Amino acid sequence: MPAENEQGAGMTTGHPQEAPLTVQVRHTQGREAVCRVAGDLDIETLAPAQESLSGLLGQGPPVLVVDLEEVGFCDSSGLNLLLRTRSAALEAGIDFRLAAVAPTVMRVLELTGARAVFSIHDSVDAALAV
Repeated sequence: MPAENEQGAGMTTGHPQEAPLTVQVRHTQGREAVCRVAGDLDIETLAPAQESLSGLLGQGPPVLVVDLEEVGFCDSSGLNLLLRTRSAALEAGIDFRLAAVAPTVMRVLELTGARAVFSIHDSVDAALAV
């Protein structure tokens, strides 16, 4: 779907072993929001994703899709961000979906039992088609 608006944010932590986190946001013509996260989603790199997701919740899109295809690592703080965002989205009447979840993130969701609470889709297109 064509993007109406696109913006990006990134942060480097200075730790060479960690991948910097980048976040790209776009809105579809139907006002759905897609937040693409790439890199390591952990306590050291969490800020750009947290800021973008909070901003998107404030905009009140009907659907918020988080694309996790390029997330190489996710710790408990990353999982907590996803859970908090899901909860806030539900309270605001926003349909929250995860798309293209990377195997490393899926493992965290499975080990913690959190997979059961998320709407998970194979791709962003599949998440938007629901």
